[in-house]
Amino acid sequence: MGLLDNKKGIIFGVANEKSIAWAIAQRLHKEGAELAFTYAGEVLIDRVTPLAESIGSKLILPCDVSKDDEIDTVFNKIKEVWGGLDILVHSVAFASKEELKGMYADTTREGFRIALDVSAYSLVALAKRAYLLMEGRGGSIITMTYLGSERVLPNYNVMGVAKAALEASVRYLAADLGQKGIKVNAISAGPIRTLAAMGIAGFREILHHVEERAPLKRNVSADDVARTALYLCSELSNGVTGEIIYVDAGYNIVGM
Repeated sequence: MGLLDNKKGIIFGVANEKSIAWAIAQRLHKEGAELAFTYAGEVLIDRVTPLAESIGSKLILPCDVSKDDEIDTVFNKIKEVWGGLDILVHSVAFASKEELKGMYADTTREGFRIALDVSAYSLVALAKRAYLLMEGRGGSIITMTYLGSERVLPNYNVMGVAKAALEASVRYLAADLGQKGIKVNAISAGPIRTLAAMGIAGFREILHHVEERAPLKRNVSADDVARTALYLCSELSNGVTGEIIYVDAGYNIVGM
């Protein structure tokens, strides 16, 4: 018996085998969940499809989270095939590299719009469709955030503002959907060597800094995050919603 036997879940945000979303998918599958995956653009289909098929997934769907028609197509397919949904994992964020350099004060209007749309509003857009499929069966929605939402971190800029909006959205969605028995939570993970993270200037220095100063004296792994995701998606967390849970070896508690 697994913690998620007979549960249906959809994963947004797998880019390759090093993605946090993929580690989460593996952990949920191991505990019995049947999973669907989305991919953003043709460039990712060849990366996502073999991973999804390796754990028996039959629903592998294109979805640009900035396009409502593509989101609708995904959830209509989920309803058609499964009839309902128990788990949604949102691991999606984007800001152009130019917006992560220099001063936040120089952020462009278009760069701000794109970062907030893809990184924060997308959770709202997905939750809007997901809760209709979760009604009557409970459900869990989780998203990924970072300490840059509440503290100034180098080369994070508009993404930090987007993550702050994402965390506020978690609280408001939790308040809305709690009456339907649906949990909404976020995991604030420490720095992990993912494809997206390696695009941040000075990322190796960030890893070294956290390893030196975090109480556990190490960086976290994608599987550390996945284990917490499993907790949030299972009945073990039935009394938990609207929370930002840190998985960062304790780095967030340190002042000096």
